[in-house]
Amino acid sequence: MPVHSSAAHFVFPQTESPVLPDPSRFFSPNLLSSPLPTNSFYQNFVLKNGDQPEYIQPYLIKSASSSLTLCYPSRFFTSAFIYQVFIADLTISAVQKGSNEVSNDHKISSFDDLSVTLDLPNNLRFFLVRGSPFITCAVTSSTPIYISTIHAILSISSNSSNTKHTIKLNNTQTWLLYSSSPLNLNSSVNTITSTAFHGVIRFAVLPDPQYESILDQFSACYPIRGEAVFTNPFSLEYRWEKKGWGDLLLLAHPLHIQLLSKGHRDIAVLKDFKYKSMDGDLVGVVGDSWALHTNPISATWHSIRGLEEESFHEIVDALCRDVEALKSTPITTNSSYFYGKLVARAARFALISEEVSCPHVIPTVRKFLKEAIEPWLDGTFNANGFLFDSKWGGLVTKLGSLDSGADFGFGVYNDHHFHLGYFLYGIAVLAKIDPAWGRKYRPQAYALMADFMNLGRGSNAIFPRLRNFDLWKLHSWAGGLTEFADGRNQESTSEAVNAYYSAALMGLSYGDSHLVALGSTLAALEMHAAQTWWHVKEGEDMYEAEFVKENRVVGVLWSTKRDSGLWFAPPEWKECRLGIQLLPLLPISEILFADIGFARDLVNWTLPALERAGVGEGWKGFVYAVQAVYDKEAALENTKNLTGYDDGNSLTNLLWWIHSRGDGKDDGHHGGRYCWSKHYH
Repeated sequence: MPVHSSAAHFVFPQTESPVLPDPSRFFSPNLLSSPLPTNSFYQNFVLKNGDQPEYIQPYLIKSASSSLTLCYPSRFFTSAFIYQVFIADLTISAVQKGSNEVSNDHKISSFDDLSVTLDLPNNLRFFLVRGSPFITCAVTSSTPIYISTIHAILSISSNSSNTKHTIKLNNTQTWLLYSSSPLNLNSSVNTITSTAFHGVIRFAVLPDPQYESILDQFSACYPIRGEAVFTNPFSLEYRWEKKGWGDLLLLAHPLHIQLLSKGHRDIAVLKDFKYKSMDGDLVGVVGDSWALHTNPISATWHSIRGLEEESFHEIVDALCRDVEALKSTPITTNSSYFYGKLVARAARFALISEEVSCPHVIPTVRKFLKEAIEPWLDGTFNANGFLFDSKWGGLVTKLGSLDSGADFGFGVYNDHHFHLGYFLYGIAVLAKIDPAWGRKYRPQAYALMADFMNLGRGSNAIFPRLRNFDLWKLHSWAGGLTEFADGRNQESTSEAVNAYYSAALMGLSYGDSHLVALGSTLAALEMHAAQTWWHVKEGEDMYEAEFVKENRVVGVLWSTKRDSGLWFAPPEWKECRLGIQLLPLLPISEILFADIGFARDLVNWTLPALERAGVGEGWKGFVYAVQAVYDKEAALENTKNLTGYDDGNSLTNLLWWIHSRGDGKDDGHHGGRYCWSKHYH
């Protein structure tokens, strides 16, 4: 699936943005000629001083002062949030603490989908592979190793060949240290020093004494890199490069386990070998190649179930009013986010008009979309616009290139998939109803898409590979080039789904089957992840009971935290939490909220919040939209009483949604309900 645009820097003017950090401090020089990740799982390692921890499951890892610190974190929780605290369990260095040697920065010497390689001063190279129970360090030339801990060392014992050492700490932790050749250690209360060593050392925490023989068995095979390959639509294969001997042991999170191919001959799942994590229990998997498969979905222009003809009249009435209003309400915002929402809102009218056999409104919608979108694509929108940044490799906005806080941080690569997803939706619809327009603006359309959906890598690529989508976690991150103590974050899963769904629709408009497949696959995975980690369900053991009791949906999900608050609203504003995980309301929203029992629980949890003074009508609309999943009549009555709508929504869209709901019975959404061809297999 070769999805990238080599012409992006010709399509949009180049900028030397003063608000972007310099990547050369932490990336090796040979990497600087290629686009660089801006939303990756290790982003903290290349921001500011590079010394904030990142979560490379199951360990929190911090690189600072020429050393690498490992933490096997505990979870703390209240009814409002769940979080992990970084504690310096083990610190590894080739520089003795308190020595006069100048502290140097780490360098990232390579990175890929599933790992990052960190080089520390004095010959230490760490292969940080996600989901590895071992932290692997290659000591590239003979040097002593220094290990320290904030805990007290109770004991160190070694095997007869001095290639395995057991370190017991007074916080109840036991760590195992394996070495490729004999390693002689001396210890004090909280430090360990080795004689000069050249080879490979591996560290693993021992969560349960019964796991020791398993760690021993797989200690000699270590991964140095890993890639995720889109083999077929709705399929993803992990392939690790390994060294040493024996089989490769890694850990899988709950969504991996759900998607791992049943009967996959090349792997073995060790279901009783578990490490705890913020994302649920991580389970042992043996094998250097995993195949993940998700149920297929069809990216459809129109409602999945269709509309009954008797509902047309009510929808057409609202549609005609909403489309007429477009003539007198041009877009006045300069914000790339709010502008994009208004573009996508109008595009919905064209597609709904096709469903209700009302084609006469389409010319008005087409005119509105052309006048709204073209200035962003041809650079004539004076108040804002897209520019190309060659430093990191991506699009920024004019406003964002001068002010890191403008456009919700778009200029520092925050929320790209959200903003661009709305534009892509409008472009996809306009290219569908006006193919000549689509052909004219195809280079710009593909540049917007490739900014966050490029699959290519290396110096030929213009954009980094999948800017927002995390191929190990299987969902997107929004945070951009901002250092956060809690790692990466994402608030709205539904806006992420919209981005990939809109790209798939654009693929339909342009006859690009690769783009349809990639967009649909990423949308399917993002929805699985939303249902796994953002949707909070009773009876599941993902989160602690105290948190589950008070929450039906996560507000902001961080690498190392789950927060009930939003960036823009406190936890009590439950209607906002529901809404930000639903908007924009689209045909694909039906798949995201396919669990009818959960939809009912979510609305029942939210409804009391609507009694608060000052609740926005727009947010109420989204609550009633979820209500329609199981109670169309009540939702329709509530919607008709609304006096306003979210800026990306409309009465037309709400009526279309409500009338295209089913009978409120769960007809078994496991399997191929959302892909018609499955019925004929």
